[in-house]
Amino acid sequence: GPYRAGGGPGRAVSAGRRAVVLAAADPASPYGAALPWPQHPGEVGHKPGRKAGSLVVLVDGHLVLYVERGGKTLLSYADDERLQPAVDALALAVRDGALGKLTVERADGASIIESPLAAALEAAGFHPTPRGLRLRA
Repeated sequence: GPYRAGGGPGRAVSAGRRAVVLAAADPASPYGAALPWPQHPGEVGHKPGRKAGSLVVLVDGHLVLYVERGGKTLLSYADDERLQPAVDALALAVRDGALGKLTVERADGASIIESPLAAALEAAGFHPTPRGLRLRA
């Protein structure tokens, strides 16, 4: 059948990963509350927190992106197949009008243009501008 052995009902084998965009302070996000923030692989001078206006993007329950208030700075916590679904979910939130426009200038302490995240953002529909990668509703 279509279900993974032992996966239980509804656990269809699928490449689709569940990505969700939440306010960093949302009770549905465990990070900074029930769970500690994961250690960021780089020393980036930015610390995630449950701050007003900040967002987290979780894929299958794991923190993949932290978006600082205003969206200019991203921190990434995955560089595997979870990254694109996370970026796609962020783009969808912008297009839905939940976030207004988003211009990402820096990621993980570097200019977004030099970041490995740039390709994922562009694939999700962000466009290069002099200030960074922008997406509007």
